[in-house]
Amino acid sequence: MYEYDGTGGKPQSLEDNNAQDHEIIPIPSGLNTNQVRNDTSDLINQEQQQSSTTTDQQQKGIILICMLCILLAKYIVEKWHKKDEKPKVETMKEVETPILIAAKNGITEMVEKILEMFPVAVHDMDSKKKNIVLLAVENRQTHLYELLLKKKAQRESLFRKVDDEGNSALHLASKLGDYKPWLIPGEALQMHWEIKWYYFVKESMQQPNFFRRYNNENKSPRDIFDQTHEKLVESGKEWLRKTSESRSLVAALIATVAFATSSTVPGGVHESNGVPILENTSCFKVFAISSLIALANSVAAVVLFLSILTARYEKNDFGKNLPRKLILGLTTLFMSITAMLVSFCAGHYLVLRNKIRSAALPMYAVTCLPVTIFALAQVPLYIDLIWATFQKVPQRSYKST
Repeated sequence: MYEYDGTGGKPQSLEDNNAQDHEIIPIPSGLNTNQVRNDTSDLINQEQQQSSTTTDQQQKGIILICMLCILLAKYIVEKWHKKDEKPKVETMKEVETPILIAAKNGITEMVEKILEMFPVAVHDMDSKKKNIVLLAVENRQTHLYELLLKKKAQRESLFRKVDDEGNSALHLASKLGDYKPWLIPGEALQMHWEIKWYYFVKESMQQPNFFRRYNNENKSPRDIFDQTHEKLVESGKEWLRKTSESRSLVAALIATVAFATSSTVPGGVHESNGVPILENTSCFKVFAISSLIALANSVAAVVLFLSILTARYEKNDFGKNLPRKLILGLTTLFMSITAMLVSFCAGHYLVLRNKIRSAALPMYAVTCLPVTIFALAQVPLYIDLIWATFQKVPQRSYKST
């Protein structure tokens, strides 16, 4: 609605058009036709002589113009190659409208209010021909993109727009810029949310081939995604390897302790039949079950972290495969740590239950404090993993703003 084909100039006058037409001179009725023919032939001969002279002059004028053009071209080339050439003056950039600024910064309330009061502002574009949909996708404004998806009446005209480089919304969703809005720990989780954002934009339109397939450089969105995310994939691979190596070491130590604990019976056994002496006590049952849980979960954690270390680390693996393995590995690691602490407290209480009954609780709390601190240090990463994995749409963090 804002685009016009006219340049704003004045229309050509009718007098200029009429001046180009040849004037018709009527022949007077009193003249003889033979005389008119003779006079006409004389005029034609004179005109031919004049035309011959004018053609010679025209040829000379053309040669002179060609020489001037050659000299002018030589002068321009010499000026162009001079070292002291002055820098070109950049043209003034077009001023962005308020709705474009609000869309770039993700202020959904302002965008919604402007569209309510001025519905025609939905067609605004910046100097690169990007509308509010392209700006929202490029700057990862997920809340604004979801708001624009609800406007079904204008979906066709808004989401099919491309910028001056031929990039559609899916091209911009696959492009990784210098600014990373996903404030989440770990490059692997950032890559996970990049994949999730790409597929969310792709699946936002149910019609096949809704977005433009290739841009002006003949690149598809998948090609742009692979090129711009290579460094993030490499850094995510290193982050996953370091995380898995440290957690697998802890899990292996817990498995060793749990195996040694499960084979040691607190309180001893009967010499006659080998049955534990404290078999019927509740603490012994807690000790036996918790030691078994610690051993099983620690072994499972080691296997899961080793599977992460031996993965292919393809781009699609960061979408579902690797994050889920990391979640399962951390879950089993936390369960094995908890079960190991419970089995230690239960076994120690069985041995010295008659001597430290009053001081058992504070002593066990102080003993388990270092291991508890390690477990609590991993809780934020565990929560971020669960939040990122089970969120349908990646969410921005506004803590920085």
